[in-house]
Amino acid sequence: MGSPSKTRRMKPLGIQLYECARGSPISFRSCQALVLILTFLSYASYHATRKTTSIVKSVLDPKTENLGMLHWPSHLYLQDLRDAQGNMTALYSGWAPFNADDGTALLGEIDLAFLGVYAIGMFFAGHLGDRVDLRILLTIGMIGTGFFTAAFGAGNWLNIHNFYYFLGVQMMAGLFQSSGWPSVVAVVGNWFGKSKRGLIMGIWNAHTSVGNISGSLIAAAMLKFGWSWSFAVPGVMIAVVGLAVFLFLPVGPEMIGIEEDIHEKDAEKDDMSAPLLEERSASKEKAVGFIQAWRIPGVAPFALCLFFCKLVAYTFLYWLPFYISHTAIGGVYLSDTAAGVLSTLFDVGGVVGGILAGHISDRLDARALTAASFTFSAIPALFFYRIYGSFSLYSNIALMFVTGMLVNGPYALITTAVSADLGTHSSLNGNSRALATVTAIIDGTGSIGAAVGPLLTGYISAKSWSGVFTMLMASAFVAGLLLSRLVMAEISAKMESRRPDAAASDLPVSSMEQS
Repeated sequence: MGSPSKTRRMKPLGIQLYECARGSPISFRSCQALVLILTFLSYASYHATRKTTSIVKSVLDPKTENLGMLHWPSHLYLQDLRDAQGNMTALYSGWAPFNADDGTALLGEIDLAFLGVYAIGMFFAGHLGDRVDLRILLTIGMIGTGFFTAAFGAGNWLNIHNFYYFLGVQMMAGLFQSSGWPSVVAVVGNWFGKSKRGLIMGIWNAHTSVGNISGSLIAAAMLKFGWSWSFAVPGVMIAVVGLAVFLFLPVGPEMIGIEEDIHEKDAEKDDMSAPLLEERSASKEKAVGFIQAWRIPGVAPFALCLFFCKLVAYTFLYWLPFYISHTAIGGVYLSDTAAGVLSTLFDVGGVVGGILAGHISDRLDARALTAASFTFSAIPALFFYRIYGSFSLYSNIALMFVTGMLVNGPYALITTAVSADLGTHSSLNGNSRALATVTAIIDGTGSIGAAVGPLLTGYISAKSWSGVFTMLMASAFVAGLLLSRLVMAEISAKMESRRPDAAASDLPVSSMEQS
């Protein structure tokens, strides 16, 4: 542990003021609660700013007679299409250049620009995160994200119709957003141990869905004042939360001088208080290199699996409100605001899926088996949502909830508990400076898929939404296959552990612990 003066310099200003007012140091439990709350709000605000684009899409690119109305199979939609054409009278004028014939494709390119830069920036942010103060990195990312999110909406106020303005703004927003995920996972990993990590992080990871839901509701509510406010309000919100992060977020126990408390808690075998890595020696540790992190057993298959998981999840994130508003549900087309509100049920299912996947993986001690089971189960859910989701509002709600649960379950598990597990893998020999790098590799690879999915959707949906759902089902299938080797290893390890001659052994069950 560093000297008192050095610790004081590293301690956030807000905590220093709190301790001065209280007259005593902040407790370990208080720091854990503060970390969970601030990182939760931080990443929820990140997702709230991302979700605005999907809500505003239907305003920027007005409805057309044919887009997105093709049902599967074809004999079900021909008569509905003829009947619905008479009702498509209230069309929006849109916003140039997105109201042109290629508007849907342009919106897909905007998504690609954002997510492409986000994915590339993720690798650099993770590498940087293991070397700089995560609190500063996270603060800069949040304030920068807020500025460029509001700048996109300012295009309405400034009457800007240049496509490259919106493209450039989204690219900068993606760059600043890339600092978020490696930072929050590394900070939480510094404060919480491995026991029940899947359940804890599954609950904590609800920030993704909470952010999506709040972003959808805020953006939809602001539409009546003009679509620019749908960007400006979330932009201001994330900047305010970023300021709170700067003032109060304790990155690690050693930075606020309570490392001794941790070892006392650890000696009491309190799993919630045990540090992620024991017996740290910051002076001897060196940050893990990019190539070395890729070689950690389990990183590559989970990273590639997340590529396809996020392809599916982010296609829903960016296109679900657009799909709902362009598809007759029970013979009725919903307004943009109603479609945005209805789409939040996908994220509600995602909250349940993330918690359920984390809890199951803890009980089974089998991350790969849990993730693969969810991805394979998502295939029939996607099929049924496409076929029967348009029959009635109730069928749409039920199927959307189940689909969100099965799609977001493995996504949440891999980006949280799995990343933390691999970032503290036994092959690192206790080195704690790998969390941000490993997290960035896994989520960065996944973010490439997140960029590809919405881009392809922009082109495929112009011809048929059935093609989009075929792509999503194929992606879920490949995601499950990529984990097959780890699944077999976990099953084999479990069978081995149940043998009488292995009952007394301490062999790990999880395939990620095997070298």
